[in-house]
Order: sequence, then C-alpha cells, then structure tokens
Amino acid sequence: MKRVLSGCLLSLCLFAGASFASVASAAEEIVITGSTTVLPVMQKAGEAFMAVNPGIMLAISGSGSGNGIKALNEGLCQIAMSSRDIKSAEVDQGKAKGITPIRTTVAVDALVPVVHPENPVKALSSEQLRAIYAGKIANWKEVGGKDENIVVISRDTSSGTYETWEEMIMKKEKVAPSALMQASNGAVVQAVSKNRRALGYIGFGYLNASLKKLDVDGVEATPATALAKQWPIARELYIFTNGEPAGAIKKLVTYLLDPQKGQRAVSEAGFIPLPK
Repeated sequence: MKRVLSGCLLSLCLFAGASFASVASAAEEIVITGSTTVLPVMQKAGEAFMAVNPGIMLAISGSGSGNGIKALNEGLCQIAMSSRDIKSAEVDQGKAKGITPIRTTVAVDALVPVVHPENPVKALSSEQLRAIYAGKIANWKEVGGKDENIVVISRDTSSGTYETWEEMIMKKEKVAPSALMQASNGAVVQAVSKNRRALGYIGFGYLNASLKKLDVDGVEATPATALAKQWPIARELYIFTNGEPAGAIKKLVTYLLDPQKGQRAVSEAGFIPLPK
C-alpha cells in the first residue's frame, strides 16, 4: 500500500505487512528538496525506488533550486534538486558550514516557451523572446499574432529555471517588472492555459495538451534537439549531495542513473534521459 502525505512537504512512503508507524520508525529517511522542474522526476523514480528498498523513506518537496541548495548547505536536507548549476558563492557558503556540495547530472531538459492553444503564433526568435520579456515588445501583432497585449509569465527569481532563462535568453537584459512571477512550473502551466494572451516558459516534462509550445530560432523542442544541443534553451538537471554519495544516498543515486530504472522514470516523467 502506498501513502502520500500532503502539505508543504511531500513524503512518499511505501510499505507492506506492517503499520505505518512501525515502518517509519525503522526506515532510514532521505530528505530531498529543491527544483520544481526536477520534482516530477524524483517523485516518479522515488516511488519505484522505495518499492524495492522498503527500508528507505524519501521525503520530497519542491521549493526552488536556490532554496534546495540553501537547505543542503544548512544541513536541512540530504539531497538538493536543481535545474541550474551551483554558484561559487553557494559552494563557499557550504564550505563555511562543513558542507561540500557534489553535483550529479540526472536528466536533460529543454526549457520551452508556451502559449495558449488559441494563439496563432507558432514560433519566435531568441531576440523576440528577449524583447518581450524586457518589455520592448508588448503586443502580439508585433510578432505575427493578434492585436492583443502580451501577458508575460515568468518564474520567480529563486528558481533555477528563471536563472537559466536569464542566462540563455535575456543575456544582459532584465525581465520587466510587469512580468507575472510564478513559484513553480505547474503555476506557469495554469496561468498560460487559462489566458489566450499569455506567454510563459516551462520545463519539457510539463508540456501538455492545455498548452502550445513554440519553436525558437527555427528549431522544435524535442528530446533529439535537446540532446544534440540544437535547441537553444537546453540544459541539464542536477542533484547535489554533501560529499560523494554514500550508504542509502548512494543507492538512490545509482538507481537514478540506471538506464533501466531511474532513467526510465525520467522518460516517464516527460523529461529526457541521459545519453547512453
């Protein structure tokens, strides 16, 4: 039987033939927090991992990449999920507290601009995206759409997805203050799917029928173009541990990297497995 505990912390516990209390008290817990992009991957893989490792319980929550790394540095979690690389300042903060963050790549992602399905626009250039998010283009008719104001949807600044967008699309431009900031990929999906004038960006695994993805610079976002680095907003997804993984944490990391186990879960979660 599977239990999912709701709240700000999402704990996934799998047990059989015993009460929850007895299993929880005997299980070793690994606390995992951070990127909401990596979250579906960890949930999918974590559920399967616990099914074959009943002595290990995973407590998984999405709090944003920056918050995940901060939690690791403060000893509040054993694994931080992140959709961007760690910063040198964060490494220094960890070292000051006796933490040595070690990076492991677990998947590949394509960051995808999305609009409402009724929006006639099918593609934008990197330059157009930059101008829209900087507030220099404000109407869809300027990029081949209807005569309607563009509602700009962005991730919040604690997000690794926001930082990837800032680095790869915005370059040295700043996202306009008028952009509507969202705390998660799921929140962006909801905001764009309910507003035919909206433009947002999400991780590849969050694409669904309520959205229309846009080509960028003449390239379609697919697993193949992301792996070949043809897609202009491709990135890797990471987890960080304190030092080289050991014990139960190493067992989980090994599972995540296994092509027939964790990497299959990556694909099932809608993201892109690591190249073999």
